[in-house]
Amino acid sequence: MITRKRLAAGVCALVATFATGILPAADTASAAPGPDGQSGQAAPKVDLVLDVSGSMRTADIDGTSRMAAAKRAFNEVLDAVPQEVQLGIRTLGANYPGEDRKVGCKDTRALYPVGPLNRTEAKTAVATLAPTGWTPIGPALQGAAEDLKGGDTTRRIVLITDGEDTCQPLDPCEVARDIAAQGIHLTIDTLGLIPDAKTREQLTCIAEATGGTYTSVQHTDQLSGKVKQLVDRAADPVQVPVATTGAASCESAPQLKPGLYTDREKFAEHRSYKVDVLPGKELRASASIGVDRKTNPDYGVLLRAVTAHGREIVRGSEAGDGRTDLISTGLRYPKAPADDSDDKSTPETVCLEVSNSFSAAPGVKTDPGLPVELAIDVVDGPDRASDVAAFGLGRGWWLLGALALTGLVAGLVWGWVSRWRIAVWRTN
Repeated sequence: MITRKRLAAGVCALVATFATGILPAADTASAAPGPDGQSGQAAPKVDLVLDVSGSMRTADIDGTSRMAAAKRAFNEVLDAVPQEVQLGIRTLGANYPGEDRKVGCKDTRALYPVGPLNRTEAKTAVATLAPTGWTPIGPALQGAAEDLKGGDTTRRIVLITDGEDTCQPLDPCEVARDIAAQGIHLTIDTLGLIPDAKTREQLTCIAEATGGTYTSVQHTDQLSGKVKQLVDRAADPVQVPVATTGAASCESAPQLKPGLYTDREKFAEHRSYKVDVLPGKELRASASIGVDRKTNPDYGVLLRAVTAHGREIVRGSEAGDGRTDLISTGLRYPKAPADDSDDKSTPETVCLEVSNSFSAAPGVKTDPGLPVELAIDVVDGPDRASDVAAFGLGRGWWLLGALALTGLVAGLVWGWVSRWRIAVWRTN
């Protein structure tokens, strides 16, 4: 029994060593500088969009009205806003109590402008609100996007409502997609107060269009806690993707450097981008496409690296069946080191092609295209392009052979010992 335990411990140690040897070390990514060449980032902006329509009078949240719960949550949130966040408050349905739909669907205004927060002024403005009119969510989102324009920073809209939009045919989902297509790095998070099925569906669609989140709220503490979380999330340092536009062919493709980029790609479209890779370096790229609307199942995304003459070097692909709202794939291309006779400072231009096989049912709008996020990095490559490190075994490949030999010898020795023990047992 003791011998078996020692053997098991030895096998575990071998497995641990084996895993350490073949797994490549994680790369430490440095934050890419902004367009101005500085690594610092401008203050993040958040616009809280509050529904003040007549339905907010309903008293079904902890024994109080939805409006009272929202006011209490706002007071708690305003006390906890990080100093570096520029915050604003926009209302919808707060001013017009009449029945004229055209007027009611324009009822949205900036209650407190986006900028450095004066907590006393913001709380005073919120205290004056009373449930009044319509629910123009689409126009309110358009207004909030205008509130947040300017500068290069992260932007977040937090929409709080208890019902679906009452100003069709302006579809809030289409408004959200149009906002995302502007490339201003704006995320919309939605919170539904005691929502029904239609409200949940609409708010989920709005959030997914920009990569945001949807939350159903039943209690005041849940509302204040979620809004605080979203405001704090806006203050977290993140790398802001750079908007770019891919081309139909490699010849006219934009030249990209290592970094994070966003683009829009239509259904079944191909987009090309160019990256320079020096000898002895390795190109690593990934492409992610967001499914921000209803699509047919069974789709895929393809990322290819090709030469300037169109010869494929390497590819990565992934398929989906409609169960997720994001699909990603990636590739690695190690460029061989230059010979002594070659110019080591002359890069190879590699063309990255992003393709998709999405399709949609009749009636689903395909414009703007689907959101694409492209991550590009160029790191030190393996010693040789033919090195097995290029196939994912890292630089510890030699250890794999040593471990295989050790395992073979250990197995033979163990077999001999076992046969000797059996022979001794039979003799005795």
